[in-house]
Amino acid sequence: MLTIQNLTKTYKTGDKALSDVSFTVPKGQVVGLIGPSGAGKSTLIRCINRLVEPTAGTIALSGKPITGLGAGELRRMRRRIGMIFQEYALVERLTVMENVLSGRLGYVGFWTSLTRRFGPDDIRRAYRLLDRVGLMDHADKRADALSGGQRQRVGIARALAQEPELLLVDEPTASLDPKTSRQIMRLLIEICDENGLPAIVNIHDVPLAQQFVARIIGLRAGRVVFDGTPEQLTHEALTSIYGAEDWAAMKKGTEEDEAAERDARRHMAEIG
Repeated sequence: MLTIQNLTKTYKTGDKALSDVSFTVPKGQVVGLIGPSGAGKSTLIRCINRLVEPTAGTIALSGKPITGLGAGELRRMRRRIGMIFQEYALVERLTVMENVLSGRLGYVGFWTSLTRRFGPDDIRRAYRLLDRVGLMDHADKRADALSGGQRQRVGIARALAQEPELLLVDEPTASLDPKTSRQIMRLLIEICDENGLPAIVNIHDVPLAQQFVARIIGLRAGRVVFDGTPEQLTHEALTSIYGAEDWAAMKKGTEEDEAAERDARRHMAEIG
């Protein structure tokens, strides 16, 4: 379980990115984190793994504090937190397999990390993960030869190679087309369910979040202004998060996209 209590981040300029943020994420739950640009979503994720230092408040994972840890303890704690990035953060010149194995670097000695000569257990684990994300046939390809959706799957496998207790996912579908976005979100949800992993997914696509996650937290100006189910995310709730907009039109557009995807699947099944 992830527990955040009264988390605040104030920059040296005096700008307050987060203000008194508190919530918990139980085992296996995927939380969609939504809000306008500048609401504090990315800052929150980076405070959790302390890429950004909180000004006040506490963060704990499975009852063990993250805030207040020294450098060595923080390195060990970060091994337990898998991070999946919007821009994939792969080493382009390395193969898919080598990128996945890089998720084990926090567990191996200096010479292994330098030479990338991983043990058989790590290699078997990496192959299992590649199979799970549907990339077994791409293990020896360079990362720069992959599509965006394939790169994101490599990022997911790399994060899972850490054997994490928490996943932090920063805009996993921002650079992907609608169909691939749904596939990636579906994969994330399934993996978290299979492994009992709590996850926080920073996502701009509200309809996509409503379709896949069980819980949505809305931030505005660094404060939690909504915490509930997708069904509870009414037009009024969306307005409190983002301001006034034609939310009914957004929902209609999403339903049309979903219908088009169903039609495409039916067509492919018929001609297959």
